[in-house]
Order: sequence, then structure tokens, then C-alpha cells
Amino acid sequence: MDSLQGRVALVTGAAKRIGRILALTLAGSGANVAITYRDSETEAENTVKELKAFGRDAHAVRCDVRDPACVEGAVAAVAKHFGQLDLLVNNAGVFETAVLEQISIAQWDAMFETNTRGPFLMAKAAHPHLKAARGRIINIGSLGGLHPWPTHGHYCTSKAALHMLTQTMSKAFAPEISVNCVAPGMIVNGEVAEDYEHFAKKTPMKRNGTPEDVAAAVMFFATGPHFITGQILSVDGGLGL
Repeated sequence: MDSLQGRVALVTGAAKRIGRILALTLAGSGANVAITYRDSETEAENTVKELKAFGRDAHAVRCDVRDPACVEGAVAAVAKHFGQLDLLVNNAGVFETAVLEQISIAQWDAMFETNTRGPFLMAKAAHPHLKAARGRIINIGSLGGLHPWPTHGHYCTSKAALHMLTQTMSKAFAPEISVNCVAPGMIVNGEVAEDYEHFAKKTPMKRNGTPEDVAAAVMFFATGPHFITGQILSVDGGLGL
């Protein structure tokens, strides 16, 4: 339970939902955890309280991952607060359903600003700290980045680009930093399970995923061999097969 003892992790977009579970899982394994939020200040404060309940240091920083100056300031604040940075989890993302031929330029650009450019900016700002620590980057991609969904063209393309960015960074940042990606499938997080039962029926494991399933995959890359890099790990119960 203390495999990350003494390490510092930064999880973007972790005030709530899956990001919150990722942050709590890392803290439960011994890490001191920083989280970023954009608009969810109250939820971020509550998550920090939960993180501190593990006996770890925790810190929340407001950050719009679309804004280069904001990103640089947030990473600098985290490094100053903790004195180091060992792990970056690029979780912040947006999701939208839209008919492909009706997607506006603004919708397209907004999707890429958060899902693709955001992780690039975060990794760029965190690079010197992670390099010094021989650290790790874990991007949260999507099954939609591996398989085309006709009503999510901008989302799928942004996540596919994130997968390629993962592999590009894994070569560019080696050997000091390992870079991997977790690609969740249908993850049910507090929603009415019956609304997603049709996905479960199509899934070989006969259920939808949970945030804890995603967190377990993140922990694999966070604590496994540093030698493993450039990998895209689907967490989908076989839905993508």
C-alpha cells in the first residue's frame, strides 16, 4: 500500500469523477498528490480533504490546461509546494456527442485544446522536474482513440492524437521519463447503470468498467517497471475486440 511512498503525483482535472478516484488511489499507495481544477473549486477542496485523510500532503491548484501561462504557473506552484514532481497524470478532458457534418470549427478546436494540447502543455512544463526525478507521465486516452465512433468524430480524433503524442513523447523523453497511456472504454461513474446496460451486453466481460478499473491501470504504469514505455493500455473489458 506504500509503493509510492515519498513520491509526488500531479493529476489534472481531479476534483471529481474519474480523476478524483485516480488521485485517491495514488494517495492510498503512499503518494503526496496535487490536483488541478478549472471551475470545480468546492469539489477540489473536498477532494484535498479526502487525500489528506490518508496522511499525505495534498494541494489543489486552479489550472486551465488550455492556457500555456496558466499551465506553467500551476506546475511551478506544485513543484514549489512539494519540492519535487515524480508523476504526471494527464486526466483532464472533455467529451461531446455530435453528428460529424454538424461539428463546428469552434467545437473541433475546443476538443483538441483540452484533450490533446492540454497534455502537451502539461508535459512540456513538467518535463524538467520529471527528468530530474526519472519520473513518469500517464495520459488518459480513450477506446474512442482506437476505434471510430461516428457520432464522436472530434473526440475520437483528439484522443487518437493523444495516443500518438504518448508514443512520440516516450521516445523523445527517454531514457529519463517513461510515458504511457490508459485508454478506458465504457466507464460508469455514478450514472444510472441501466442506461448503459446495452454496452455491458456487448462487452465480453459482461459489465461496464468502473473508475477503480482505470485507477488500477494507472497504478500499473505508476509502479511497474520504468522500462515499460510508449504503451496504450485499453481498459474496456474486451469491448474493443
